[in-house]
Amino acid sequence: MKSLLPALLLAAACGMAHAQSVTLTGTIGSRAILVVNGGAPKTVAVGETYQGVKLVALQGDQATIESGGKRASLRMDTPLSIGGTGGGAGGSRIVLPVSSGGHFMAQGAINGRAVSFMLDTGATAVSMSEADAQRIGLDYTKGQPVRMNTANGVAQGYRVRLNSVRVGDVEVYDVEAIVSQQPMPFVLLGNSFIGRFSMRRDADQMVLEKRY
Repeated sequence: MKSLLPALLLAAACGMAHAQSVTLTGTIGSRAILVVNGGAPKTVAVGETYQGVKLVALQGDQATIESGGKRASLRMDTPLSIGGTGGGAGGSRIVLPVSSGGHFMAQGAINGRAVSFMLDTGATAVSMSEADAQRIGLDYTKGQPVRMNTANGVAQGYRVRLNSVRVGDVEVYDVEAIVSQQPMPFVLLGNSFIGRFSMRRDADQMVLEKRY
């Protein structure tokens, strides 16, 4: 059994109809472990359909899926939006569903390494703990030392530049970030990323449209 890897997933929308966001997170024999639209991982056999996504074939770390009359190849831990109709957003639109705790969460990547994001409009920059920075291989100690006021007092941190930040099929480059000594359960998706988008609340979703 292949261990479950952190899923890069996002409930995404595209064009006039909603696309399905699908991630292959592992395999068990001839069955694939799929995450669809940010839900729980589901084991799916070839020929089966789960939430409108049909597993057509599975070979190694690559699966062929079909949704909305469209067929696509899906690689391990690489999110894919499939099945939308209309003009399509072309990697410029993010739709974040609200979590049970009232926050807007997303799985994504920093410099190509998987992380869990929480949208935080109060954070000046993308912010992460030293533990997350070490896990993704970020050499933050070469960044600019900064001191931050936190609920637990003054903490040491580092200001760095990230090569890329990706959420779903939307990726932006050269993003400012803060690495903090304080432990954090999520990477905060702050204004150094959010500022590249226009943002609006739509019922229980937050919609971000890329400005440029």
